[in-house]
Amino acid sequence: MEILVLNGSPRTNGNTAKMVEAFCQGAQSAGHRVTIVHVCTKQIGGCRGCEYCHRKGHGECVQKDDMQEVYEALKTANMLVLASPIYYHGISGQLKCVIDRFYASIYPSAPRSLKKIAMFLSSGAPNQYESAIYEYKGNFTDYLGLKNEGVFAVPGSVSQQKLKELEAFGATLKE
Repeated sequence: MEILVLNGSPRTNGNTAKMVEAFCQGAQSAGHRVTIVHVCTKQIGGCRGCEYCHRKGHGECVQKDDMQEVYEALKTANMLVLASPIYYHGISGQLKCVIDRFYASIYPSAPRSLKKIAMFLSSGAPNQYESAIYEYKGNFTDYLGLKNEGVFAVPGSVSQQKLKELEAFGATLKE
């Protein structure tokens, strides 16, 4: 299975990165191919709302920035993982820009290969996830009909137990 992980954390060794790493180790050990895009290191502008993608662009965004890497990976991905710290009750702004730009290539339907989704969230306190989960369910599981493989949330520091859980999750994924 082809898995695309969008890591929306600017911290290269923070809780979100550790969660992604544990999951990827498990998924790769099971033979899955994983592509990680660290969106905070990319130059990805926000959606301009210009509608070029749906009028003249035939599903291609007018902006030619690092989002092209994400669009290419989406074409063959079977599963999408959104990973983000919680900032002001939602996902990071960098990941939000990427999701907004999905409008060009995913609206009104996902690529045929894309079937599953999961979300990894980290925050400084419990019960901070409602807004991120609402968007996840509304945009991806409800609207696009992707199979929800789970939401994994970590308040405070990520524990070894949670890392093992994420590694096992990746290792037990089925096509």
